[in-house]
Amino acid sequence: MTSRNMYLTRLIGILFKPQKKEKISRWSTLATSPMLILVAIVSLTATMGQRYYNQPELKEGTIAPKTIRVPEDATVIDRKLTDEKRESARLGDITVLTIDSSVNQRVDKELAEILTLGDRAREIVANFPFVNTGILSTNTQQYLRQVSQEKWQAIQKIVEEELQERPPGPSLERTAAASSTPSAVKVTSENNNVIWQTSTEEKLSEVKSRSAGNQENSSIAIASRDQKAISELLTYRKKSLFENYLRVLEEVSQARNFYENATNFLAQEQENDGYEVYDRTLLELSDAVWQKTQIGIETVKERMLTQGISPNLPKQEWVKGLKVQVAGVVPLETEDLTVKILKNILEPNLAKDQDESKELVELAAQNVKPVQYKVRKKEVIVKTGERINRKAFVLLDYFALSRRRVNWRSLVVFVCIVSGSVGIVVIVGRKFKPCLRRRDHILLLLLSLSSPLLVALRVPWSSSLPAIGLLVGNFYGSTMGVTLVTLISVVLPIGMDVGKIDWFASAAAGIVGSLVAEKMRSREEQALLGVGVGLTQGTVYLLTTLIVRATPGLLWYAIVVPVGLQALTGLVWSIVALGLSPYLEHLFDLITPIRLSELANPNRPLLKRLASEAPGTFQHTLFVASLAEAAAREIGCNVELVRTGTLYHDIGKMHDPLGFIENQMGGPNKHDEINDPWVSVEIIRKHVTEGLVMARRHRLPKAIRAFIPEHQGTMLIAFFYYQAKQRAEKKAKVIKEELFRYAGPIPQSRETAIVMLADSCEAALRSLKDATHKDALQMVKKIMRARWQDNQLVDSGLTRGEMSSIAEIFVQVWEQYNHKRIAYPKAAMNPNRVKTAAKSSC
Repeated sequence: MTSRNMYLTRLIGILFKPQKKEKISRWSTLATSPMLILVAIVSLTATMGQRYYNQPELKEGTIAPKTIRVPEDATVIDRKLTDEKRESARLGDITVLTIDSSVNQRVDKELAEILTLGDRAREIVANFPFVNTGILSTNTQQYLRQVSQEKWQAIQKIVEEELQERPPGPSLERTAAASSTPSAVKVTSENNNVIWQTSTEEKLSEVKSRSAGNQENSSIAIASRDQKAISELLTYRKKSLFENYLRVLEEVSQARNFYENATNFLAQEQENDGYEVYDRTLLELSDAVWQKTQIGIETVKERMLTQGISPNLPKQEWVKGLKVQVAGVVPLETEDLTVKILKNILEPNLAKDQDESKELVELAAQNVKPVQYKVRKKEVIVKTGERINRKAFVLLDYFALSRRRVNWRSLVVFVCIVSGSVGIVVIVGRKFKPCLRRRDHILLLLLSLSSPLLVALRVPWSSSLPAIGLLVGNFYGSTMGVTLVTLISVVLPIGMDVGKIDWFASAAAGIVGSLVAEKMRSREEQALLGVGVGLTQGTVYLLTTLIVRATPGLLWYAIVVPVGLQALTGLVWSIVALGLSPYLEHLFDLITPIRLSELANPNRPLLKRLASEAPGTFQHTLFVASLAEAAAREIGCNVELVRTGTLYHDIGKMHDPLGFIENQMGGPNKHDEINDPWVSVEIIRKHVTEGLVMARRHRLPKAIRAFIPEHQGTMLIAFFYYQAKQRAEKKAKVIKEELFRYAGPIPQSRETAIVMLADSCEAALRSLKDATHKDALQMVKKIMRARWQDNQLVDSGLTRGEMSSIAEIFVQVWEQYNHKRIAYPKAAMNPNRVKTAAKSSC
């Protein structure tokens, strides 16, 4: 039974041990055989180069080799030109405007508030005229209530001084007195008023001089309206009793106070409301004029709002129309006030009726008459030597006279372009992803073919570049993703008819997805990236459309709707990529950071079993993982792969946990009871073969399964080998060393080699207690040197310099795990004794 187990173990080891590198052909190591390259070129050319399979020889712009006539009567429709005209009609500036009732309501409310403010201000002033117009004229009353207080006092003072010099009396005495004054002019009965005006001017001049002498920088300008007011006051004073004259002065002063209050009220209210439409003119208006003005304002406002104010019309333009509407509707003296009020409250009230505009534009597009050409039999389509125009080509193509055939010359050029693109992908793959397998290149080919196939099948929104960018960037890195998306986006439009703007936006989204996908570490992050890809595609489409189709009046649905559809398309393709990703990972045995992160979850079935069935091995695994992960980060290896591979490297020990000392927990050693080194070594070796069986059963990737045999390589199981050797020497037998070695293979990558070194050093580092850094480092280097001398690392790619760095990192991690702790005093370990001692001391 033992020999049978040994035979099976050796057979499995031989099956899993790779051939020596020198026996493998060069093309096999490339993972891209000439046949695969040829298949890629042929398939890509066949799907992308459809333009050259049925290309007309006599196409638009070429020279006709002979005169070609119409074979029969026909009416031929130019569908391409018709579609272009209809699309142009959809993008045209056809807009239906409707009146926004909310704007009208807002204008009505603001106007009512302004007119109410005017009414309240006018109510504050006294009834006008405030004295009999036989005493003071209307103009004088208007003037007196708004002059400054200084001038009003000066006017009263002049009247008083004039009365003192010329007291009331007969008219002849006044005339004689006036004639005796040097400043008086010769008077007659017709020019008495002139005499008094001359005297009044002198008095006003005296008051002005006295004011200038009494108060610095103060002056009172005397105008003709002042002279008139003084003259009217003097006339009334001389004709009436003094009490009546004082009553008039009091009424003027009261009117002045009311007027001042009204002016202040207007200024304060308008400042609070943030506009200024009223001035003193409002208070000068009669009630009849103000009432006509209000009616006129309402009339003009209704006219302006009814005919509508467009938001695209500059304000200065519709204000010109407002001035025309105001003329003749309100009194002449309030036209400026009316314009000022309406200019402040009116605003554009026309808004686009989106539904009506859309229907109108679509109707306009459908009403575009098809571009058609009516021809009769024997009519000349094109003459010899003439250049074929659009109409001639459509007719030639309709009557199958355009000589459609395979354009071999252009097809050969296209084959060269495709071959160059395939070559670029191979070169980039070898430089940035040298570990690509044949199945990886097959997946890249299938993803590349998906886009032209969808275009050929005329699937709506068929540009799958966002999905290709996300998948390739996630599987093979951003460099490969950007390269593939760029090449497809450049080569495919050469051989197929695609929408240039749509294609460009899709390519931009694919490149963004490729650049970022490599950094994603969870499906949730991938989902958020999908949103970003969709927004990128929509934004690029919007900007490109605005640049290429710079039509002034593009309607909202001519831009916003396609932009939204583009963004949605990018998001949908991202969702497709997210859904396909797990299946492609399993089907093509891919390892991605996301998948490795999922496999490293301690709740995975195998890891949960390992923690419960072999807890010692699980703890050993965690420490080895810490060592290996730190070393991988130091020398630039795939940290996620090392971490995940280490967690599964010893799962085979679950077949017999007690056969390994870390799981015996101080109990009896199973191998002491067996007491047979040949049986014991098979138990030890079996954890590799059983681990591979478990890994396949749970569909672990090959890259993870490689850690199970390669972390042991072909190392010698020294303890049982020397035990068997001692027994054989007594019987004079020879023990073959190969029977006590693992079946291998030795590490084929730096990642598995790091785990071998970490696994070899873990037990030795754990056994150290008070060793110094130097002692620990010497021991680790001794173990590594033994692995190097045993030829376990020859295929791994590790260098001596990297091994020195790894040794240093192993010791640093060990020191972090075994840092010194402060020794607690015994009293601190028994708080009850401390309390008792404290009480006794008291």
